[in-house]
Amino acid sequence: MSWPHRNRLRPVYFLIPSMAKQKHDESSADLAADIVENAQQLVRLEIALAKQEAKELAKRNGIAVGLMAAGGLLAMLGLLIALPVLLVVAIEPHWVAGLVWLLLYLLGGAAAVLIGKSRLKIQVPQRTLSSLKETRAWVLHQLTTSSR
Repeated sequence: MSWPHRNRLRPVYFLIPSMAKQKHDESSADLAADIVENAQQLVRLEIALAKQEAKELAKRNGIAVGLMAAGGLLAMLGLLIALPVLLVVAIEPHWVAGLVWLLLYLLGGAAAVLIGKSRLKIQVPQRTLSSLKETRAWVLHQLTTSSR
């Protein structure tokens, strides 16, 4: 058995205390003005939510890009340092040390790049989209109930 109250959208009236008031005695013009005022407040809240989500995403992506850059740097260092060492000591059995050095730098760099790439997220802000849908539903509800 499905509960009927679980299928409907949660109202966002708790965000703005003036929205929770019952307005049975006001004129249509007052109700329309209240709807416009409440919609403006909701838009300001939506913008604040979008800014917060963008900040969180930028911080996460900044760390991911930093890891990828560090991985690239380690890979480049591996090539610039270990390759000359390999060439200089390749005549003797010391070349194995140079090869191990090169492989360690390359593996470290590849690991950092792959970790950074896996943490990188480019997406639309989901909470803002959900909140915008709730706001749209609320405004439509207010417009249909106030016009009666």
